[in-house]
Amino acid sequence: MIAAHADWSTDPRKRWVSIARRGADGWRAQAPVPVGDPAALAAALVAEGVPVAIGLDLPLGVPRGFAQDRPEAGFVDFLRCLVARPAFFEVAATLAEVSRERPFYPARGVKGMTRAAHAAALGLGDARGLSRLCDRATAERPAGAPVFWTLGANQSGKAAIAAWRDWLAPGLARGAPYAIWPFEGGIHALLAPGRAVLAEVYPAEALRHCGLVLRGSKRVQADRAAIGDALLGAMAARCVVPEPCLRVMVADGFGADPAGEDRFDSVIGLLGLVGVLDGARADFVPHDDAVRRWEGWVLGQSALPVA
Repeated sequence: MIAAHADWSTDPRKRWVSIARRGADGWRAQAPVPVGDPAALAAALVAEGVPVAIGLDLPLGVPRGFAQDRPEAGFVDFLRCLVARPAFFEVAATLAEVSRERPFYPARGVKGMTRAAHAAALGLGDARGLSRLCDRATAERPAGAPVFWTLGANQSGKAAIAAWRDWLAPGLARGAPYAIWPFEGGIHALLAPGRAVLAEVYPAEALRHCGLVLRGSKRVQADRAAIGDALLGAMAARCVVPEPCLRVMVADGFGADPAGEDRFDSVIGLLGLVGVLDGARADFVPHDDAVRRWEGWVLGQSALPVA
């Protein structure tokens, strides 16, 4: 089996992927490398002839209120159809431009704008309607960013645009061998040679699942290096053997350049993915039709939102 996790960004220079291959004696993990063309990467991994699981640090799903009354059967069909609707990805500059056919907002900072106003423009009630169930705060972590919000550090809309528009929608439309978890079934049932199973995996969530605590900031090389021994211990606990170049990278804090944090995240996400593939974490999805058809879930997350 092959497991890979891609840390995503609108900037291709900050997209890094960590790949591990499982044999009879466990996993062997390579040092992170640039993603490059994601369709070519997925095709190359599938061509190896073994089951492939790819974790992605970006939203895979839309809020249930947004999906209400849509004609598609679910998110995968919706995503496939977006290839014929390029205007969907044009970020609205004003609330007057926001609609169900152009939901991403805002193009730039505007005085007085709020997420509540964005939700109202989409007919989703208050700001809570912008979020999927898996985006909401749990007892273990704060809330994540809404799918369609594109401003500030706490946003994931731009990553969704880049991946959906430039890779996933075209790939699905041309029949690429992708299965998207959890919309098409449990991750273990989906794994098969000739197919790449894609799942939403967040490094910050995976960090907790591996029992790791990062003191300071992932943007600081010294702070990443300080967690190195614990990270190698987490790899051992997951039966993941780092290749020598990855071991050196861990000790060095993943480098001094701005992409160091992205390389770090790709490795953490990989460990989270491996944990679910090997059963250390359950393949949990709430028994909620909207989650399973439209909203999706974060792989490995078992905590439900707080009231």
